[in-house]
Amino acid sequence: MRAMNPPLWTPSAGLKDNANISRFIEHVNQRYKKQIQTYPELHLWSITELAEFWQAVSEFTEIRFSTPARRIVDDPLRMPGARWFEGARLNFAENLLRFNDQRTALVFRREDGLAARISYAELNDQVARLAASLRNIGVAPGDRVAAYMPNSIETVVAMLATASIGALWASCAVDIRPGAVLDRFVQIAPKVLFGVNGHVYKGKRFDSLGDLRAIAGVIPSLQKVIVTHYTGTKPDLSPIPEAVDFAEFTAAQAAPHFEQLPFEHPLYIMFSSGTTGKPKCMVQSAGGVLINHLNELVIHTDLKRDDTIFYVTTCSWMMWNWLVSSLGAGASIVLYDGSPLYPEVDTVWEIIQDVQVSIFGTSASYIEHIRGLKRSPRGRFELAGLRQISQTGSALSAEGFAYVYSEIKRDLHFNSISGGTDINGCFAIGAPTLPVYAGQAQAIGLGKKVRAYDQAGKPIVDRQGELVCEAAIPSMPLYFWNDPGGEKYRDAYFSVYPGVWRHGDYVLIHGDTGGVTFYGRSDSVLMPSGVRIGTAEIYREMEKLDEISDALAIGQRYKNDERIILFVKLNQGYELTETLMDKIKKTLRRNASPRHVPAVIIQTPDIPYTLSMKKVESAVANIINGLPVANRDALINPESLDFYQNLLGACLIALITACLSILGPAGMPFNLCPATGHRLNFKLAASPPAWLYCPKIGAGQQVIPVASTKNRPIRRVI
Repeated sequence: MRAMNPPLWTPSAGLKDNANISRFIEHVNQRYKKQIQTYPELHLWSITELAEFWQAVSEFTEIRFSTPARRIVDDPLRMPGARWFEGARLNFAENLLRFNDQRTALVFRREDGLAARISYAELNDQVARLAASLRNIGVAPGDRVAAYMPNSIETVVAMLATASIGALWASCAVDIRPGAVLDRFVQIAPKVLFGVNGHVYKGKRFDSLGDLRAIAGVIPSLQKVIVTHYTGTKPDLSPIPEAVDFAEFTAAQAAPHFEQLPFEHPLYIMFSSGTTGKPKCMVQSAGGVLINHLNELVIHTDLKRDDTIFYVTTCSWMMWNWLVSSLGAGASIVLYDGSPLYPEVDTVWEIIQDVQVSIFGTSASYIEHIRGLKRSPRGRFELAGLRQISQTGSALSAEGFAYVYSEIKRDLHFNSISGGTDINGCFAIGAPTLPVYAGQAQAIGLGKKVRAYDQAGKPIVDRQGELVCEAAIPSMPLYFWNDPGGEKYRDAYFSVYPGVWRHGDYVLIHGDTGGVTFYGRSDSVLMPSGVRIGTAEIYREMEKLDEISDALAIGQRYKNDERIILFVKLNQGYELTETLMDKIKKTLRRNASPRHVPAVIIQTPDIPYTLSMKKVESAVANIINGLPVANRDALINPESLDFYQNLLGACLIALITACLSILGPAGMPFNLCPATGHRLNFKLAASPPAWLYCPKIGAGQQVIPVASTKNRPIRRVI
């Protein structure tokens, strides 16, 4: 398949020559007597000679081993279970703290203006103090340390101190509900919990001590709660057993000590979204995370010692772990705590200008939001030093790509990346030596043997399919916590294609560019009349419409088939009129296909999202299809589900009853439910399709049109 359009950006010869990836190719050619010249050649070598590749990465990024490996990998095709860097010993924190000078390590900004920065020397000192204090209370290799914290300097210090000991780190952002935090932390039985007395968001201050006390009171394994004074006056910690002030706990001087541990010693416990039950606890190794992050940051992202990198994230998202690994390259990291849109829409651009950020990372939703507001940062801010924008979280529309180049900066590497918490990294990623095409991540990552499979499990190119990985990656989970037989782990990734990692993304790998386009989660793929449609295909078209703020598409079982239900959240001042519904349908029919046109369009007040800001089609699909929703606490906005449950509950039944006796003019609004008084957020259109199937009415009963006139169709329950 040929690229539909010319590239949006092509790197200059000078940029190519100075890129880390070009120096890496030189290293590989010299070390292994190769003649690699291009990225496709480099990628092919990286997946056919996996041991050589990962050894080359460890050399090029100068990973510090106290004991070298006697073998790089035993069998890279054994998944799960491949063994990496056998015999090697290292410490994750030591590798991130290899620099110990006066250069800036961390720059902190909070939305209310609070600011701080510390040098590498100061960071090393603070980590040594905290690690010594943790050892003094009995924290040892293999213990778990949990954090309920904001994106602050103290959080980074706590993680590095934990890693220097060899304890396992797990974190949740402080704005997550206690129930969701307990779903995660109770499973892993932490010995220590870090927290804060309060936090800020969108101009509001929140007291966090009550939540911290509630969480600590339910985890019997806790021996110490360490609290940072983050807002207001110094807190009274006496109501929380074994609580101590962070500053007082770390007051004593201490020399640095980094426990030397096997390459595959556990480092992080990462959590799945938990939308289908209790979150899975994925244990990842220190060496695996380190080498994968340095591959992606140094070689792919082109991160250098002189760079300042800023990613909008929280410590609930793997991008926080990824960002902090930038310390291994000696770069300066910007930690931002708060809303990226507060106190002004342009808050992050002010930070980029003031701190002279060179690499900025954000989500697709943020880019689409400011595009919808018609913001033009290039005309308002000095962005001369900004050389790369990285984007992840969900698929970005081609128009979003174009917006970056037209309204932010023309000469800039736009690095669209996609992977997962599961591997603490990326399957698809950029390279500064490759052109950028609209709607595509530039390439499959080095060392990632990624394919797209069709429904028969065969590799395909230029057609949509399941993203799979056919060989092991060092950062894949060692195991799941509380899964001694490994059944949950195997079921999660290897139950469909034995021995092949099925990631759950629906993608197209482009044969001409080598790029990857993402179409959403494969478990949310829509199947009207058996045709596979990725939800991202619909969302891309909705993002073009000024009236629509957000959208969610799900499949509903209907008459032995599936039909598409589209929920739309509208921008202020708009209503879901017949005209707008026609516009939505025509847009999808013209730009996608007739199969993409939804059978039903309904206005919704909100769209559910996970804690890592991913849309939750599955929860709404379950409600619409009469299935239970496993874990509302896994959502950042669980109250959003109330609308969908009410829609198929008393409100719909009452509305049907009203329809049997009330025949008003087309478009007449039914604003209140006659039975409950609940306010309805949609109108009946002149000729709407069949009503949603309502499982609460009774088995096999549907609401269908039985007659139609110029007025509203008469509908009855049968």
